[in-house]
Amino acid sequence: MDAFVLLGSFILLILLGMPVAYALGLAALVGAWWIDIPFDALMIQVAGGINKFSLLAIPFFVLAGAIMAEGGMSRRLVECANVLVGFIRGGLSLVNILASTFFGAISGSSLADTASVGSVLIPEMEKKGYPRDYATAVTVSGSVQALLTPPSHNSVLYSLAAGGTVSIGSLFIAGIGPGLLLSAIMMLMCLFFAKKRNYPKGEVIPMKQALKICVEALWGMMTMVIILGGIISGIFTATESAAVAVLWAFFVTMFIYRDYKWNELPKLMHRTVRTVSVVMILIAFASSFGYIMTLMQIPAQITGALMTISENRYVILMCVNIMLLILGTVMDMAPLILILTPILLPVMISIGVDPVHFGMIMLVNLGIGLITPPVGGVLFVGAAVGKVTIEQTVKALLPFYVALFAALMAVTYIPAISLFLPSLMGN
Repeated sequence: MDAFVLLGSFILLILLGMPVAYALGLAALVGAWWIDIPFDALMIQVAGGINKFSLLAIPFFVLAGAIMAEGGMSRRLVECANVLVGFIRGGLSLVNILASTFFGAISGSSLADTASVGSVLIPEMEKKGYPRDYATAVTVSGSVQALLTPPSHNSVLYSLAAGGTVSIGSLFIAGIGPGLLLSAIMMLMCLFFAKKRNYPKGEVIPMKQALKICVEALWGMMTMVIILGGIISGIFTATESAAVAVLWAFFVTMFIYRDYKWNELPKLMHRTVRTVSVVMILIAFASSFGYIMTLMQIPAQITGALMTISENRYVILMCVNIMLLILGTVMDMAPLILILTPILLPVMISIGVDPVHFGMIMLVNLGIGLITPPVGGVLFVGAAVGKVTIEQTVKALLPFYVALFAALMAVTYIPAISLFLPSLMGN
């Protein structure tokens, strides 16, 4: 009955159209009233939920990504990717995926990735003879890996939702393998369609011009070297590396690229503050919701229910994958991470799944949800940028869904894809 009151009130508020963050907070209040917990205790959880030093990484990474996204970095990354793979048949589709891989390692955001890379490449692909819906599908599907590669904001949220027991640095390093796997599978799909549909080859860039393009892009790509290099070497924590990344992004954008005007910085800061405020409100209320769930012993009940289905870890993992895929299509990624991690992580630990590995499984699942109707945020952004309908985009995405599901199965059932690099680095 306790679970019905808490979860039922949350679902009811969502169906009434209330924003997820406020629905979590009000549902937590209803749950506290039901089990007779003082509201003061709940308010302490709300404040304590965002009173964590590690959370400073989120605003810093969001700001660094915003500066690089609007400061000409996306155009330079596209040009660099074009030098590397643009001369191959179907080269522009490969450029799209590779540019997303580069940009994802700077922004850590699929939305930013789709908007920045798509605005440059979708019109260019159409001009070269690619169908606009196909170009949009390539852009949208290629952006999923941005959620995995550092600096992934969602990895920070997962670490927080896991109670701080999972290192952000370990999650960052673990995301490299699955991120590259997704990029490789997407590029293979693009090569297949290029040969089947006879898409055009690009021109080989002269060596002198290619070197100039790559050197310009290298300044921006140093951001991911700073983040990863600092964490792996032990010079920075994840939070400190985020702060240094902001300084480097600002220096490169304003003093090297110089494409961004100083008078536009206040607007960029305002947008960043708004984004971070929404995330922090969500984290605060999700913390109180998780507190009530723990008191009601909901995670333990769900663990027991899943164990009654099967004691086989592979069966349980498949059940969890199906659940995450379905939920990911109807709800945004951040609240799902904050709500489901405290529930599902004990299940995963009980069947011997490493918490870092499960983090990657969750991110891939929910990343696929972001490009799947009816509530796929990245799908909507991609369709808007590509100026095609949702229906056309989804139809073009169908083969890419198959490829992404294959990647999900590989990440789920081959732990080494996620855990090899962290074990190598001693994390």
